[in-house]
Amino acid sequence: MQVTLKVLRFDPAKDKRPHWQTYQVEAEPWDRVLDLLHKVKADQDGTLSFRRSCGHGICGSDAMLINGKNRLACKTLVKDLGHTITVEPIRGLPVEKDLIVDMEPFFAAYRAVKPYLINDEPPPQRERLQSPEERERFDHGTKCILCASCTTSCPVFWVNGAYLGPAAIVQAHRFIFDSRDRGKRERFKALGSGSGVWRCRTAYNCTEACPREIPVTQLIEEVKRAILFDRF
Repeated sequence: MQVTLKVLRFDPAKDKRPHWQTYQVEAEPWDRVLDLLHKVKADQDGTLSFRRSCGHGICGSDAMLINGKNRLACKTLVKDLGHTITVEPIRGLPVEKDLIVDMEPFFAAYRAVKPYLINDEPPPQRERLQSPEERERFDHGTKCILCASCTTSCPVFWVNGAYLGPAAIVQAHRFIFDSRDRGKRERFKALGSGSGVWRCRTAYNCTEACPREIPVTQLIEEVKRAILFDRF
């Protein structure tokens, strides 16, 4: 099938503002959007720039706005989009070139919630044990691949770049509800600040955008309750 691929291009070395560029690509229905981008770069325009790594929906590096929705290019099939496909960089982060954005603000928010186990108690002779129920309590958050699809679909993040964003809050949830962790109050400082969890307006964009089907909005609400009641 013949596909019209429209890509929002921007090269800071020569462009004052982004512009659309259209390519005609021969594709199979089961091709992925990532395959189309590779075909364009290999056969039509070597200057096209985008990120990718594993190509299997695990690394999260190829999150893009595809036909108006945040998706992973490696998981989105042509047959689900039709003969005209638009591709843009994810919103709310500075565009470096074409589909590549500066992820540093996103990872700065990630670091702010201390996304690692904090426990200063004397270590046990063996590993710190958990029951299956205790492990299940934070299971959703372990599935996050830091693709930024949820955060860059959030209208609060679009207008307030200081907002920690859904992904960072999900990462905080993963450790707040970990029975082995003792660092919740350190995380509460960042989460309870003016740019923290209370900026969330429960729009559900984040949940709809997540390629891993994490109930992001639910986890954000659970973090809010944890801060309010400080009990689990």
